Amino acid sequence: MAKLIFEGKSYDVNEGVLKELLRENHLDSKIVGGSVGKTLVDLFHTVEKDEVIDLFTMEDPKSAELYRHTMSHIMAQAIKRLYKDAKFAIGPTIENGFYYDIDVDVPLNEEELKKIETEMKQIIKENLPLEKITMSSDEAIKYFESQKQPYKVEIIKDIGDSSVTLYKQGEFVDLCRGPHIPSTGMVKNFKLLNVAGAYWRGDEKNKMLQRIYGTAFYKKEDLEGYLKMLEEAEKRDHRKLGPQLDLFSIHSDVAPGMVFFHPKGTTIRRELEKYWREEHKKANYVEVVTPMVMNETLWRQSGHWDHYRENMYFTEKENQMYAIKPMNCPGHIMIYKSQTKSYKDLPLRMCELGTVHRYERSGVVHGLFRTRAFTQDDAHIFCTQEQIEDEIKGVISLVDKTYKLFGFPYKVELSTRPENSMGSDEIWEISTSALKNALDHVGLDYQINEGDGAFYGPKIDFHVRDSIGRTWQCATIQLDFLMPERFEISYVGPDNLEHRPVMIHRVIYGSIERFIGILIEHYAGAFPTWIAPIQVMLLPISDKHLEYSRNILRMLDENGIRVEIDDKPRKISYKIREAQLQKIPYMLVIGDKEVENESVAVRLRSGKDLGDLKVDEFISKISEEIKSRSQNSIYGE
Repeated sequence: MAKLIFEGKSYDVNEGVLKELLRENHLDSKIVGGSVGKTLVDLFHTVEKDEVIDLFTMEDPKSAELYRHTMSHIMAQAIKRLYKDAKFAIGPTIENGFYYDIDVDVPLNEEELKKIETEMKQIIKENLPLEKITMSSDEAIKYFESQKQPYKVEIIKDIGDSSVTLYKQGEFVDLCRGPHIPSTGMVKNFKLLNVAGAYWRGDEKNKMLQRIYGTAFYKKEDLEGYLKMLEEAEKRDHRKLGPQLDLFSIHSDVAPGMVFFHPKGTTIRRELEKYWREEHKKANYVEVVTPMVMNETLWRQSGHWDHYRENMYFTEKENQMYAIKPMNCPGHIMIYKSQTKSYKDLPLRMCELGTVHRYERSGVVHGLFRTRAFTQDDAHIFCTQEQIEDEIKGVISLVDKTYKLFGFPYKVELSTRPENSMGSDEIWEISTSALKNALDHVGLDYQINEGDGAFYGPKIDFHVRDSIGRTWQCATIQLDFLMPERFEISYVGPDNLEHRPVMIHRVIYGSIERFIGILIEHYAGAFPTWIAPIQVMLLPISDKHLEYSRNILRMLDENGIRVEIDDKPRKISYKIREAQLQKIPYMLVIGDKEVENESVAVRLRSGKDLGDLKVDEFISKISEEIKSRSQNSIYGE
């Protein structure tokens, strides 16, 4: 017998199609799908013996996967009605939406998207029931050949199964595994967002297709909220704000996927590094520097050659092959191996702001978020098995402290063994249990992310939520029993015998470049004073106020405050506006009254006017704000 569970009640059922079993048991007709463990199924699912299926309605968040998948089919059907010769590649769901890759001669601009949306609304209005069809692969190939759909034919041949499934709605049939909602009329709140280029199968040698992105929500207010968030995200786009604020530039003609930090961006970077070094020193880490280029034998031994070679850069000199490091861990192991270690030396916490290079396809390179060269705030902890839990707790504490500094709430995921992994089942079981125990003892809520661990061990990932509700994966903690084995590193125990240490890989920021990108968008470029490239801008009203202004500049500079003076011959209103556009935290306006009173007129970038303050008082206040690394102005904004 199998079980169906709905609203806390359990129903024993025989094997059969879920849709029919629901009808037989007089279950709510609003049910749209179910979950078998972590696998979602639709009403066309064939229930097998001993299966337990948790049922859900459209109101359940799990339904989003089904209705967004169906929405991609609705979009494809609309395109087929409008453009008879359109050929379809893949149309999966993604976070908060869906897309479909289309081969069509018409440029799908904003005007065309409106036409597609109109036709989609008509298909929704028609409320077409979906039907699942199982067909032999040979039959499916013949069918899609007759429909002149070469991409579907290629997919079926690559799958290599004896049979495949198709979904039909009205006149439209698509190759698909599902799951889907029962009919096209069940979700009405959607929006097509934009069109991008995408090579078929991600291969630059293949044809460029047009990828249409869309989003859909069950509730209208959720769709409206998401669209407002996208609008706000566009305003905060670091690829626009970064150059506008003179933080960085990218020159794809000379260094594709790599970042040129300007002085202001470098200031932000150095402040992040300064905080990082302070906190790691407090936590008893030792900082190291390892070579950028190392012999390929090292990468063969580490396992990266077998598991990561396609993402690495190589160079050959004197008949020797070298790799530009994609990761810092093998270098840290070489330092560990340079001297005999005792159990008294452990735990050894080794950290490095190490620049690494990884080849990313040009189609996925994205500003600071996805680069080919970046700096990891990397660390590796060598410890005994008995020390694992305490060390994981220590890393979690450091992550928590760092994210609170920036006002980031976060959620935690535990990622388990992937298919492409090294090591025995026993080692993976020990590793995964160790991470679970640490999380449980710390009391952190977490989700299990099946199959998303590193190839050498399970990991804990931290996802921060920014000021407009988006999440970003930053910190990670990875437990590794395998690399110490591959490099045969050891320590001498209290029994005077050699033992194998455990290695913990971890980052806090993740990539410095990516973290800066996140901060730009989180703060919309208006950084807290401690991290702002320019903390104070002096604004003399006229040339006769320059001498006094330069004295103030010297005083601020001597107190370690980053300050500049706008001494250009232009109106004070223009100077204030320019400083606000540059999102400088404090503007000090200086005129006759300020010179006479030995004061400054303080304005915040928000436009708030604080009036006249004595110079010493202002320096004392802002110094306190900077020293405490406050999120907010000491004057309340």
